[in-house]
Amino acid sequence: MAEAVFFDLDGTLADTAPDLAGILNRLQQEHGIEPTPFARLRPQVSHGVRGMLGAGFGLTPDAPAYAPLAARFLELYADALCVETRLFEGMAALLDGLDEQRIPWGVVTNKAERLARPIIDALGLAGRCACVVGGDTAARPKPFPDPLLHACRHTGVEPARCLYIGDDIRDIHAGKAAGMGTVAAAYGYLGSAEPIDAWQADAIVQHPMEILAFLGNR
Repeated sequence: MAEAVFFDLDGTLADTAPDLAGILNRLQQEHGIEPTPFARLRPQVSHGVRGMLGAGFGLTPDAPAYAPLAARFLELYADALCVETRLFEGMAALLDGLDEQRIPWGVVTNKAERLARPIIDALGLAGRCACVVGGDTAARPKPFPDPLLHACRHTGVEPARCLYIGDDIRDIHAGKAAGMGTVAAAYGYLGSAEPIDAWQADAIVQHPMEILAFLGNR
């Protein structure tokens, strides 16, 4: 039975896509570019700014125009972190279930900690969340295990007794590298080229509440 549960943020714990897509569209408007449809942007949200600028401007991080656009994107986003962002349906009930069973839970994301923490706070979860680990908290971000191992040290739970849930293949790679159980969130953004069945997660869930059943806690 898992003694701690950690969630990816974007596409797993919370639906942040509306806010991120909205910022990308604002940036496109500033540059006189037609907005990219939401359906094309949603799968890229798990890839952060890189995914957004790739989908909206066709840029990769090595392009000369990338850095200034990325800086402007983050500037706009920092002022609108949690306008339309919401927990996924069923996530609030899952977190309540974990709290009832006194299983600590936290967030491990590749989003910068300075952006992740205000979102957790705005969602009303700061007082309940055991840890918030960002992509810049540990030495290396996911798919390296460093952020997850940091979360384990913070909560005082051994990796083998932890579960990590994510909606991208790098989440599963990071969880496995850390020695955790892994769950793939099929309700998330699924921006990986590989189909979810090929990620080799320990389980795949279509809805957050299925995680409680997987834990064997109900």
